[in-house]
Amino acid sequence: MKKHIILVSLILLKFVIQYQLISPIYELHRDEFLHLDQANHLAWGYLSVPPLTSWLSYLIKILGGSVFWIKFFPALFGALTILVVWKTIEELKGNLFALIFGSCCVTFSVLFRLNTLYQPNSFDVLSWTVIYYFIIKYLNSGHLKWLYCIAVAFALGFLNKYNIAFLILGLIPAIIAVPERSVLSNRHFYYSILIAFLMILPNLIWQYKNNFPVIFHFEELAKTQLVNVNRWSFIRSQLLFFFGTFPVIGFGLYALFSYPAFRKYRLFFLSFFITIGVFLFLKAKDYYAIGIYPIYFAFGSVYISTLLQHKTGRILRPLLIALPLVFFIPVYMLTFPNRSPRYIADHPEKYRKIGMLTWEDGKDHQLPQDFADMLGWRELAQKVDRIYGKIPNPQCTLVLCDNYGQAGAINYYSKFGIRAVTFNADYINWFDFSNEFRNLIRIKNSWENQLEMNKTAPYFEQSMRSDSITNSYAREFGTVIFTFINAKININQRVKNEVEQEQRQHMLPVK
Repeated sequence: MKKHIILVSLILLKFVIQYQLISPIYELHRDEFLHLDQANHLAWGYLSVPPLTSWLSYLIKILGGSVFWIKFFPALFGALTILVVWKTIEELKGNLFALIFGSCCVTFSVLFRLNTLYQPNSFDVLSWTVIYYFIIKYLNSGHLKWLYCIAVAFALGFLNKYNIAFLILGLIPAIIAVPERSVLSNRHFYYSILIAFLMILPNLIWQYKNNFPVIFHFEELAKTQLVNVNRWSFIRSQLLFFFGTFPVIGFGLYALFSYPAFRKYRLFFLSFFITIGVFLFLKAKDYYAIGIYPIYFAFGSVYISTLLQHKTGRILRPLLIALPLVFFIPVYMLTFPNRSPRYIADHPEKYRKIGMLTWEDGKDHQLPQDFADMLGWRELAQKVDRIYGKIPNPQCTLVLCDNYGQAGAINYYSKFGIRAVTFNADYINWFDFSNEFRNLIRIKNSWENQLEMNKTAPYFEQSMRSDSITNSYAREFGTVIFTFINAKININQRVKNEVEQEQRQHMLPVK
């Protein structure tokens, strides 16, 4: 009973803190708008992510689409990760101290940061942790049902984020290298693989029919973002993700190598280093690897509890339990959008020291990229709404944006039910030409202002620069809203041609 009260208290604390981490100054993140818009275009795949996020978005839409529900699901996945770590420690025969200590290490960590945003990453970490837990259950019991549980967990993880493939890349060589490789001769192992394959097959078919956009997406990511990834920064980030408690992971790895009671779990020792090695070789983004770590807090906390059996050790236990919270406090002050943009811009050094001001372009900016991506969206949508409401026959107006953040924010906040589109990301497949467009509201990045006016104005009777984003801290600062009234040409056909051209560039089948 005491254990259950502590576990429930930890999970409730997780939810309470999670909803307090973001200042009301900030809005939704640009990626969240894209994921939410997928609820309006359900499919078995998308250019950006597999389909599971769209199913959650549809559920959020049914629930009313409020910020509460948007933030609820990543918080829920974070809470479930804590629960799985707790259950893992129980499976490893950990005592009450190990349960509390290991769970606190996971709770007061980068998961708070990860779980602030509605993205596939929270469920990704949960998927990794669940698969590792099921492997431990199988190693302890030998029951075949756990092989099928692993298969289902992998399939759901795959339908959420392809990043789960790195888990398999790390596991297979590790399994081959240990005595537990006997599972490879068990027919149920292959039956479970078949089940996983059948579950992900609809997404694979979608990828095939769309010329495997995941490959194009990865190549584009490698050229534009991963090229700026520094391997030393990757390693440094791993330490910062679990600031102050990373040594617990080290104890876990040491125990997997030398502690007799953990001998049967030795594949986890090998898998850890193989998976990290793959991430380093491919110059992956640092947060891709977060899913590896929660399970190792279980090993580490159980091993540490065996070292603290004597009287002095028992005195140290409360101090160790408090350690994650103590180390979390400075992290809370720096890594969450709980300070005003002005404050951050006026105190850049402490943010710069831990690399938070470096964006994907490899350059330093006045705000962390994620924070700047949470500003200016409501302003943009309100200004577009105001312009839209004054246009004659607004239903014949195409709202065309430069990126998915702009389109998604307008679609989320608009009081007119505007369905803005862009040639960027999944929106390339979401153009609706059922109406004949006569007007155009064009949202353009700041550096292309004059070019857009010169290019588009000749095709309309009226052209004007209507407004712009004035929040200097927003990544969208300076983004301009152009209005073009009464087209002299067939807008639908011209835009269709551009859509087809973009689809060909992305190697997508032309619709």
